[in-house]
Amino acid sequence: MFSGIVEEAAKVTRLKTENENLHITLSCSFTKELKIDQSVAHNGVCLTVVDIRDNEYTVTAIKETLLKSNLGLLKLGDKVNLERSMLMNGRIDGHIVQGHVDQTAECVEVVESGGSWYFTFKYDTAKGNVTVEKGSISVNGVSLTVVNSKSGSFQVAIIPYTYEHTNFHTITKGSIVNLEFDIIGKYIAELLKRQQVI
Repeated sequence: MFSGIVEEAAKVTRLKTENENLHITLSCSFTKELKIDQSVAHNGVCLTVVDIRDNEYTVTAIKETLLKSNLGLLKLGDKVNLERSMLMNGRIDGHIVQGHVDQTAECVEVVESGGSWYFTFKYDTAKGNVTVEKGSISVNGVSLTVVNSKSGSFQVAIIPYTYEHTNFHTITKGSIVNLEFDIIGKYIAELLKRQQVI
């Protein structure tokens, strides 16, 4: 379980394909605090630490993960948003994020607005996911508030701190990002869908 508050944007140092799996090695400031089998969110995708060497650690993304996320598009040197699982003894500063990416979206516009940035994302509605005005959304693992919600698209407003300390400063028009929709909204949508069937 995560909160969508990114701790660091880490650098990809090695990528290795094995059968249909992708082993991703990253370097980050808290590598020495990690343990094998620990869950860490990578651009919002919960992955298990499988190896630790010096200041680098490795996780493995399987085919299912690569199909539903942007991790298969990573290149050496790319920045990946990291968040360790939340501690249940404090405040949740973001929102409840499971680390289970629902789908990807394409950035269709980035607008600088007097020190902040508006990012517009377009996504496929065939999967049944929706956003609501002022609702929560996780974009590349970052907990954000939806603005300008429309069918198949939404905007988020990014403050300078988030822009500089996550990989949002690398997102441009055409970039593919991971989306995790609000879990409460997903349950409500599924219950309503089932009621219509009955």
